[in-house]
Amino acid sequence: MNEGQAARPSGVAEARPDRTRLAGIALMCGTLAFFACLDASAKALARAGIDPLLTTFMRYAVSVALISLFLNPVTTPAVVHSRRLGLQVVRSLLLFGSTALNFLALRHLQLAETLSIQFAAPLTVALLAGPLLGEWSSRKRLTAIGVGFLGVLVIVRPGVGEVHPAVLLSLGNMLCYALYIIMTRKLAAYDSTATTMFYSGLAGLALMAPLLPWIWTTPAAWWAWSLLIGVGLLGTMGHWLLILAHARAPASVLAPFLYTQLLWSLLLGFFVFGDVPNRFTVLGAAIIVGSGLYLLAQDAIGRRGQPAA
Repeated sequence: MNEGQAARPSGVAEARPDRTRLAGIALMCGTLAFFACLDASAKALARAGIDPLLTTFMRYAVSVALISLFLNPVTTPAVVHSRRLGLQVVRSLLLFGSTALNFLALRHLQLAETLSIQFAAPLTVALLAGPLLGEWSSRKRLTAIGVGFLGVLVIVRPGVGEVHPAVLLSLGNMLCYALYIIMTRKLAAYDSTATTMFYSGLAGLALMAPLLPWIWTTPAAWWAWSLLIGVGLLGTMGHWLLILAHARAPASVLAPFLYTQLLWSLLLGFFVFGDVPNRFTVLGAAIIVGSGLYLLAQDAIGRRGQPAA
């Protein structure tokens, strides 16, 4: 065996982690493409006269049905046992609130506009992690968070020009999603991932079911039925790909690719709805993304044990 042949197994072994990380990144990008298509589907349904609350119901009805095929009390009895059932219910309601507010906002706002505001959720998590989780931020991190919220103000422009009231729905979506992330982190110390997934859509589904007679609209076109079922499939598949991505690459590697969803939203908004974001949305999104990337860089430096710059 020559030196080249002897070195080959080592090179192959070293290449495997790189390929695994690349696979994780590809899965993450696929996840965000699914989520962007989910928002575009919800917006198309709203334009077709379908109540966004009905779209929200279908989002969870399809998701719960699919998840129950694999996680249910019959095949996995332990999945229903939660050590913090109250937190599970609150987390599920926050997820429902985030989805419903987002779908209601999309009826009036552009895809890129709602998503840019939602990107402030990680900043809100970093701000609230101190009082709620005991994870206090440094002065530099707080400054970055403040800059990120300035980006939100650039998009919303309170008191400057005409702002659609639906922006408030998008801000509510962002806050609900940030609190949902915090509840998910708290529950990780008590319940398994399977248990948390099992409860994710149940509270929202239970809350929406009694409202069906008042929000039901029978779609006249086959494509509307397809999109109603599709929002559930896209959401479920997106979360499944997200789990697969995190199993193949660290969160610090995947996190920067979250912002590819903005690119998908811009493309779908333009080609499907003819939306062109205004300069305030573009500038505000750039500020929020830059602030978020700075926080990610600080986290990476902290994990390496180096002083944060």
